[in-house]
Amino acid sequence: MNARLPLSTPGASAAVTVETAAEASLLLAQARNAAFAEVQCGRVGLGLGLLQHALELEPLSYELLSDMAALLLATGELSQARAYAEQALAQRPAHGASLYALGFAQSGLGERQAALATLSQLLREGAALSSLREEAPGLELVARTELARLQALEVPAQP
Repeated sequence: MNARLPLSTPGASAAVTVETAAEASLLLAQARNAAFAEVQCGRVGLGLGLLQHALELEPLSYELLSDMAALLLATGELSQARAYAEQALAQRPAHGASLYALGFAQSGLGERQAALATLSQLLREGAALSSLREEAPGLELVARTELARLQALEVPAQP
């Protein structure tokens, strides 16, 4: 790693900002990867702790917020998953993974109408669906299946 120049060095602030931003991005990616590695080893609490620590450093990172939502969803903490997904969407409204987590959290909480709206928004062609396809292409079919299930619940039974 290069030594950082003091911000007061003339002509160097742009380079320092770029270096610092690149370092921050790298640290963010490392924290996310470490968290998911812990979860894969069965240490969900440790994975959540790593993400929480990273969020203390980068509280407005939609990626970290979305990752927290995903892990909380996987552990059944639906209310917390919804809250983190909503925070991520406040930062990046068309983030597919966050809409996915929000829709499934809403569905699990019995908020059918909200889940229908969220999953419909996710699965419309556009930025959100493109985002989901880029980050987690396998989740599109899962989201479509859940949307169809929720829609079937809305149809009145035929006598």
